[in-house]
Amino acid sequence: MKSFSLKQIILLLTVTLMGVIWSVIFHQPLVIGFLPGFLILVYLSKQVKQSAKQILLISMRGVYKTRIVIFILFLVSFLLPSWYLSGTIEQMVDIALYLINPHFFYCLTFISAMVFSMLLGTTVGTLSAIGIPILGTAVILNLEPEIVAGALVSGAFVGDRTSPFSSAHQLLAHTIELPVKKQWNAMLPTTILAVGLSILFYGSFDFFSEETGSQLEPLQLSELSLIKFIPPILLLLLVLLRVSIVYAFLASIISAAILSLFEGIKLLDIILAFWNGIEGLGGGFLHMSELLLFLALAGAYNGLLEELNVIQPYLDKWLQNSTTLTGDTFKTLLATLFISFIAANQTLPIILTGRSFLPHWSSKYTKEELARVMGDTTMLFPGMVPWSVLAIMCSTIVGIPILEYLPYALFLWLLPFLTLVVSFFKHVRKLKRVTAA
Repeated sequence: MKSFSLKQIILLLTVTLMGVIWSVIFHQPLVIGFLPGFLILVYLSKQVKQSAKQILLISMRGVYKTRIVIFILFLVSFLLPSWYLSGTIEQMVDIALYLINPHFFYCLTFISAMVFSMLLGTTVGTLSAIGIPILGTAVILNLEPEIVAGALVSGAFVGDRTSPFSSAHQLLAHTIELPVKKQWNAMLPTTILAVGLSILFYGSFDFFSEETGSQLEPLQLSELSLIKFIPPILLLLLVLLRVSIVYAFLASIISAAILSLFEGIKLLDIILAFWNGIEGLGGGFLHMSELLLFLALAGAYNGLLEELNVIQPYLDKWLQNSTTLTGDTFKTLLATLFISFIAANQTLPIILTGRSFLPHWSSKYTKEELARVMGDTTMLFPGMVPWSVLAIMCSTIVGIPILEYLPYALFLWLLPFLTLVVSFFKHVRKLKRVTAA
């Protein structure tokens, strides 16, 4: 098979990335902006003697590889509306605000957002659920809103990156062909370090901030209903019992829908909420459909890139002079940062970085090492790029410009440095073992 020339690859990447940037600037669906790049790739595939039937089959195989993630995203679109209608999210917010002591507000804000995000698996959903009430409480207590926003976004990204319920976490696992449990274990060391340092960071602001005289209204235990916690408990229980994440989501959504009916919500209103989502909270198939189409198109695009070996030879040349884990970590970090800067979303960097670097990392190290490095970089960079869709959504929800809260969003920019340090120490330890032998 004839290989792609460097000029063809530059044309392909330019058209693809310009299309994505156009989508972001003019607030158009990503699938529309991504389509010209896919069509250019199809045209170039024809140029290297691929038939229309071969191109279609390869594209379909690429979509098939992302089928589980697409289905999970489909179910996620119903999760938030169902929990909202059943009263589950309201109860969770009440408990979170009750547990936040004004004297430890910054630290407990981070912890609350972290717990919520681990349960919901989404940054946007977490910020939508607890961001506004917590920021409103911070104003009452005369606390710095930028620091509170930074703590909220940091905590929200813990689950977006780490939670098994996160679509991004699932996408990464499927992209690098690694079981979710092994991916979780690979991310655990840097996660513990980053969470621990973040707690100390926000705790220091609590320690040095002035005492506040304001107090929050106490929560009455009689206001809580254990029945409304059935959906999240069911979700967690099934996952812990290693039931398929798809069935766990289905069980949680169905139980929440049944609770909503008992709450007096009409079936038609539930269906409409599943379709349109909840205003101010998100969710709903209508909002997710464009992302599902984009994910399918990105899967087809990546299938062609991978099977036709489009950019792999050039990546291999760039990586072949790397002889250390630290060097490869740094190169992967740079590559995924570049992709995040021009892709303006979270999905494409995960797919392109994961599939492009998987052969090199699998042969020289392990898939677990790649999972750690990408979890500490690729999953977080879209939250720091001001024109990224995810960053824009976070900033819009908290109502504070990203550049104002980003210095306080420690979890996001700390992990890339931590993963470099971990790679360095692993390399040093390996050298010591070789020397000792």
